[in-house]
Formats: sequence, structure tokens, C-alpha cells
Amino acid sequence: MRKFIGTWDFYKLVLVIAIPIIIQTGITNFVSLLDNIMIGQVGTDQMSGVAIANQLILVFNITIFGAISGPGIFGAQFFGAGDHKGHMHTFRFKMVSCTVITLLAIFIIVNYGTELISLFLHEGSLEGNIEKTLLYSKKYIGIILFGLFPFAITNAYGSSLRETGETVIPMISSLVAVAINIILNFMLIFGNWGAPKLGVAGAAIATVVARYAECLVLIIWTHTHRSKYHYIEGAYNSIFVPRSLLKDMVIKGTPLLINEMMWSMGMAFLMQCYSVRGLDVVAAMNINTTISNVFNIIFLSMGNVVSIIVGQQLGANRMEEAKETAGKLIFLSVVISIISGGAMALCSSSFSAIYNTTDKIKELAAMFIIVAGCCMPLYAFLHSTYFTIRSGGKTIITFLFDSVFVWVVSIPFAYIMTRFTPINIVLIYLMCQLLEIIKCIIGYVLVKRGVWLNNIVEI
Repeated sequence: MRKFIGTWDFYKLVLVIAIPIIIQTGITNFVSLLDNIMIGQVGTDQMSGVAIANQLILVFNITIFGAISGPGIFGAQFFGAGDHKGHMHTFRFKMVSCTVITLLAIFIIVNYGTELISLFLHEGSLEGNIEKTLLYSKKYIGIILFGLFPFAITNAYGSSLRETGETVIPMISSLVAVAINIILNFMLIFGNWGAPKLGVAGAAIATVVARYAECLVLIIWTHTHRSKYHYIEGAYNSIFVPRSLLKDMVIKGTPLLINEMMWSMGMAFLMQCYSVRGLDVVAAMNINTTISNVFNIIFLSMGNVVSIIVGQQLGANRMEEAKETAGKLIFLSVVISIISGGAMALCSSSFSAIYNTTDKIKELAAMFIIVAGCCMPLYAFLHSTYFTIRSGGKTIITFLFDSVFVWVVSIPFAYIMTRFTPINIVLIYLMCQLLEIIKCIIGYVLVKRGVWLNNIVEI
């Protein structure tokens, strides 16, 4: 047990890196909660419509994360090795990748958005109106499309800054976005302070404006501090990336990109499986997901801490130190998640009561929240394990470990349970979450064996 406990200096380092990320993620997720509650005050159909649209946008968001993750592994190790030119090339690769993915996402949503939204609309309960839900979802996603480019650019800039250990500026940019989002939501959703009452359209406009503001803060700060962030020097002189590095990033990064895209699509498909039980399930799962995101911030942030600290140690060839650090960070993440997950489960009824929806949906949401809270330590262990393995460039392993498992195990199980059995949807949700125990066992073995201890930028 003692080997999982760090020194005070170790925890100070973790706090310096983690606190800004936790604040940034926490505030962002808290604002998503406020958005959700505000839209929920307008009506259940509006809330369900936005939830379905956001499920599709989540696929784009996670795919962008996957696109920057591969280069990010190299970026953290290049910075650890003091190679600023190599770091610059990883940034270029991120920008090109994010641009291509954004254009593709806009094309898909513009041409097939209605069909994709309709996959989540099923009869099966007395709650909600399918036609209205479809209308609200299309209206929301049509406006959100204008925020995809700034979101992608923000992630490219923010991730490169974090690879240098700079986590405060991305946090500040998020704070600016959050403030703008809250104010505009209050004005445009409900028509306050002389603004028009736009409902779901107002929520979408507020999100888009906030994303542009966040993006501008990061761009302006980075380019006015070139002497500190050396990788940005000459970054836009061309899009050239050395062939050998490009090949390595494609080989290492493609599995991550495919993994994140397939995983996010898998999550959307799981939601679609649950949705066949009716619109009340869609609304309740939306409440559960929004509340869970607020409580998940610590273990989600710990994944970034693992990638930064362990990645830099691997780049500096401090293998034993990296192994010890990974064990301590995984343990810390699980312990914190036991506390936060327990608090979330205990307060489940209070959280669902915040929403202006039916008693049936509130009760269903509370049960989903209890399940998610109890399973949070599993999620925490898996998340930190995933980032540990990924930090050493073992992206094929993480691909098999993550998205392949979702499509081969979780989705077939949920599909059969929701369509061919009369089992209660809450019990099905619980069983789907408990399947993660299999991944926990696999992840534990892989981390313990040290297959991820690898310097991928060593010359």
C-alpha cells in the first residue's frame, strides 16, 4: 500500500497541474448542467431534443480529442526532451487534422442530421412528443454547427499548452467562455434584459459565441508569449512535418483517432439502445449524464495529469519513476472517485428534483444517477489506466482495450437486453456498467507488466 502513497512534493506537483484542469473541466461541466436545467425549464421535449443533438456533437468532440491525442503523446515527450521544433511539428499536425475532421463533420450533419436524430426517437412511453423533439433537436444542432471550428482550434491550442505544463491559461479561457455562456443563456433562452426569447436556439447561440471567445483567448495569449511557448515560433510558416515524424504520428495516432471516434459512436449507439424504451428514458439519461459529468471531473482530469507527468518522465528516460508515478496517480484517482461517487449516489433524488419534468422521469433519472455514482471508481481506474498505457505510445493496445470492447461486448449486450428482454431499463444500465470490470482486470495486468514503458521520441 505504501508504494501507492506519494511524498508531499509529489502531491504538490499533481495539484499544480491538476487544479487548473479540474477547475476548467468543472466549470465547463457545471455550465453544461446550468444549460441543461435552463432548457429543462422550457420543457421536456426541448430538453430531450437538445440531449439527442448533443449526443451527435459528442461524437465530433471526442473525435477531435482523438485527433490531438496521438500528436499529444509526442508533444509531451518532445517537451520533456527539450525538443521545441519537434513540438512545433506536432502542433501543425493537430491543426491540419482538426480542420479536416471539422469539415467532414459539418458535411455529415448537414446532409444526414435528420436521419441521425430520428434514430433516437421511439414510442414506448407516455412522456414526450416525437415530432416536437425532432424539431427542437434540428434547430439546436443547426446553430451549433457554427461552433465546431472554434472548438477544434481551441483543443489544438489548449492541448499543446498543457503539454508544456501550462494549465492555467486554458483554464482562464474556459472561465471567459463560461461567463459569456451563462449571461447569454439567461438572456436568450428566457428573453431577459430585453433580449428575444429564443429557447433552444438561444442556448445554441450562447454556446457558439462562448466557443469563439474561448478560442480567441488561447490564440492571442499563445502568440503574444512566443518566447515562453517556443513551439509556436514558425508554426504557420508552412504545414511541413518531417516524413519520419509524420509516419510515426500516423502509426501511433490513427489507432487513437479511430478509437475515440468508435468509442464516441459506441456511446451514441448505447444511448440509442436505451432510447428504444421511450423518450422518458432519453430524458432521464440526459439528466444522469449531465449530473455525472460534474462529478466525473476529478478522475477525468487525472487522465490529463497522467499523460503530462508520465509522458514527460518517459521522454526523459526516467522509466522507473514513470512506473511509480503511474501507480500513485491511479490509486489517487480511485480513492477520490469513491468519495465523489458516494456523494453523487446519496444526493441522486435532490439532483433529479431540480428539473422541471415529470415525476416518472425524475425517479428514473435518480436511479440512473445512483448506478453511475456506485460505478465511478471503476470508471476512474479505467480512465487512468488508459492514459498510462497511452502515454508510452501503445495506441493499438488502447484501441483494443477501449472501443473494440464497447462494440464487441457492451453494445451487443445492450442491444439484446433492450430489444429482446422485458428486464427493467435501470437493471440493464447497471449490468452494462458492470461489464467494465472485465476491462479493469485487463488494464491492471497491462499496467503491472509495464508494456507501456517506452520513449517514442528518443533519437
